[in-house]
Amino acid sequence: MQQIVECVMNVSEGRDTLKLETIARKIETIPSAFLLEYSADPDHHRTIFSFIGTPSSIFAASFAAVKEASQLIDMREHQGVHPRIGAVDVVPFVPVQNVSMKQCVAVAHRLGKKISRTLQIPVYFYAEAALRPDRKHLSTIRKDQFEGVHEQIKSDPRRKPDLGPDCLHPTAGATVIGARQPLIAFNIYLNTSDVGQARKIAGLIRESGGGLAGVQALGFYIERKGLAQVSMNVTHYRKTSLLKIFKKVQKEARRLQTEPVCSEIIGLVPQDAINPRTIRTLHLENFHSGQILENRIAEVLNNASRLGGT
Repeated sequence: MQQIVECVMNVSEGRDTLKLETIARKIETIPSAFLLEYSADPDHHRTIFSFIGTPSSIFAASFAAVKEASQLIDMREHQGVHPRIGAVDVVPFVPVQNVSMKQCVAVAHRLGKKISRTLQIPVYFYAEAALRPDRKHLSTIRKDQFEGVHEQIKSDPRRKPDLGPDCLHPTAGATVIGARQPLIAFNIYLNTSDVGQARKIAGLIRESGGGLAGVQALGFYIERKGLAQVSMNVTHYRKTSLLKIFKKVQKEARRLQTEPVCSEIIGLVPQDAINPRTIRTLHLENFHSGQILENRIAEVLNNASRLGGT
């Protein structure tokens, strides 16, 4: 593959393995599109699908996946700790090889048009694909979540979608589509069940609160572990490393008489963001070399080549 675009689709389902497998198989039916992995989080009730392709095949695969997921997931029944606005919550495109950000924006806009027209799902554009400056940040669009936007979209002009009907789809909600640089989903667990402490720390470290550049953070209680979690999206890992983030969380946690006990990376991570020393220092749980983006792409494309699939 001379050109590679990655799609990192987030869906509001993290518990029904049959539904997730059905979505994954749909992606794999598209020629020249390759599923890298999908990571289900039952606590957040959310799954991240990572797949690659050319600009044309990634468009076809992402539409097929959105269509399938929107038919399988009913937002009226969804509950999870992570903010969400739709069955297919976020669809970002990331340039990987011989593809410009402008091309990724074009794929995002094309996909938004097809989803809104064909599936009657309202679409918002964010990040580099945003059509309005106040929609650059995902948190702004997703504020008040599915339940709140369901009412606001009908009467508040500021909540009207960029494309599609001026009401949420009854079961699929809305979808946010964008283009961006690589992002790392990074969680740190604290040695406490007090979610208030996690929220205090999140407020101190997030960029919007005067904290670390490129860090978006929230605090959650994760019932499966019985621990509070500082959940982060790291949008500029070269500016603010995972190690720097961990040390900042550790510093703030100790002020609150608690301590980080472990961390995790959800999905894939660029190779230059991690090394063996970092892995040990971060107390990363269940991390393996297959989570490194470049390793996984090489593995998938080599397997496809042997099978005659490229």
